[in-house]
Amino acid sequence: MNAAPAISPFVIFLASIFTSNMILSNFLGTCSFIAVSSEFKTASGLGKSVTMIMVLTNMINWLVYKFLILPLHLENLALIIFIIVIAALVQIVEMAMDRFLPDLYIKLGIFLPLITVNCAILGATLFMVIRNYDFWQSTLFGLGSGLGWWLAISALAAIREKMARTKLPKGLEGPAITFVITGLMALAFIGFSGIFTIQ
Repeated sequence: MNAAPAISPFVIFLASIFTSNMILSNFLGTCSFIAVSSEFKTASGLGKSVTMIMVLTNMINWLVYKFLILPLHLENLALIIFIIVIAALVQIVEMAMDRFLPDLYIKLGIFLPLITVNCAILGATLFMVIRNYDFWQSTLFGLGSGLGWWLAISALAAIREKMARTKLPKGLEGPAITFVITGLMALAFIGFSGIFTIQ
């Protein structure tokens, strides 16, 4: 593994929330972002779950990459190994939510196990590897990416809840207004570019 980039983990954390937001800048995780954003409470619950999974997978996958994949020259299997780690963690979170948060577990339905194939989570791991982040950079990148995704889905859900009580023009009903709102949110987040940047 090459040397980690000389960039503060705190800058990586802030950039991954605002200027390199997984959903609004990299367009990763849009399926569940659009599908589960009609109710704020459910969207926020999914955002918390994604954040927790993203932090844990980045931490564990960094350790796996550094101490298993590289020493054993398993780079060709890295993607499969990363997905196995993500799937195992999602299964643990799913069982915990079923036990301790049954209402949220029922509301999330199929989208909870689908966190396994949420490309934002795998994307965070792959960005971590490509950018040669060290452990703390990877951890804070995972945390910031998760919080950025949570912020975006919660904001969209809050806006959609408000708009559900208003009369919209016929052409903007349904998914159309969701895409318009998402585009406007992405434009708003572009305003942060130049403050924090990560490559």
